[in-house]
Amino acid sequence: MAMDGSSGGEEFAVGCLLSIKTTFGDEFEGQVITFDRPSNILVLQEGLKSNPQSRRNIRLLKANYIKDFSFLGQSDDPLDLKKCYLDLNSLQSKEDAAVRQAEIDVERIGVGVTAEAQSIFDALSKTLPVRWDKTVIVVMNEVRVSSPYLAESVTGGTAAANERVRKVLELERRRLQTRGAGQ
Repeated sequence: MAMDGSSGGEEFAVGCLLSIKTTFGDEFEGQVITFDRPSNILVLQEGLKSNPQSRRNIRLLKANYIKDFSFLGQSDDPLDLKKCYLDLNSLQSKEDAAVRQAEIDVERIGVGVTAEAQSIFDALSKTLPVRWDKTVIVVMNEVRVSSPYLAESVTGGTAAANERVRKVLELERRRLQTRGAGQ
């Protein structure tokens, strides 16, 4: 059935299984979840042939872009809550990972430090493992950089580690000065 734009969406009843060809050359099958007449958007659920508990794609498609479609049949309401499947273990894992990442991100923000100190920390963290110990930047768990975060403020660790931290520190301070002068 070719689309001429005059159908008005009557064919897009909830639960219909359709084979669709778009004006972009895509071909797919999906089940109608809903059709929004004011926006002329068809919401389809793909992936029906695979395992019912597997992930499915939701596709929003402007009906104007449907070149051709054929009716494959009628199915149950795709939003029937009795048949919805949620993988709670997967959701819990994603939540746990997001919480862990948020905790890691929070630890990277210095408390009671200047914006300049945070910029120095961020620059060091791009190439070296760093963490905050109150207002002191700890690099590689051995080198410490104290306020005012100058090359002379670097203590602890091996001579090579100190030199590396000093070099990054000096480069970042120069970058901050040129950025400050350009504003």
